[in-house]
Amino acid sequence: MALLDWMASDHDLRLDGEGVRLRPHRSGDFAEWAALRARSRAFLQPWEPTWPIDDLTRGAWRRRLSAYAHDMERGLAFPFLVFRQNDGAMVGGITLSNIRRGVAQVGSIGYWVGLPHTRQGYTVAAVRAVTRFSFGRLGLHRVEAACIPTNEASRGVLLKAGFTQEGLARAYLRINGVWHDHLLFGLISPAPADEQRSEDVLV
Repeated sequence: MALLDWMASDHDLRLDGEGVRLRPHRSGDFAEWAALRARSRAFLQPWEPTWPIDDLTRGAWRRRLSAYAHDMERGLAFPFLVFRQNDGAMVGGITLSNIRRGVAQVGSIGYWVGLPHTRQGYTVAAVRAVTRFSFGRLGLHRVEAACIPTNEASRGVLLKAGFTQEGLARAYLRINGVWHDHLLFGLISPAPADEQRSEDVLV
């Protein structure tokens, strides 16, 4: 099945995890997203790239959604918002990005959680849901992630979600304006690539 046909037939893409539901961003999510990000800014900023001055504006939101749609249509990345199942409250976000096909069949996971929703298991559940999606629906062989060594919470999320710590990359990503070393993590598909159903692989 071609990617655009798959997107058209499953435009309301949803992933379910333990206590969470994931779906792509919508224009109507702006107010809740901006409020949660603004409330969590001091908590998130040490672990993220420097925020643009206009990051929480509607103009920046529209550009963000346009870039997300472009990446999803081409199978390069799948950004999701994370919602609590019991009441539909937005709790964070997670993205599968840098998807490489060919001999690699790999993607990278990054995530954030709003300050009011930390240490409640939502991020672990979201990571597990996205890895299932990666290995099942997308047919990837490997999923990678990275975190700053001092970010014990993020390291704990990845280990709980089944990732293995594989090494250290020096000056790996520019976070909050500074090049930081990162711990590298990986998770391999439980099924060999040649056993995955061909209809689940996007081409």
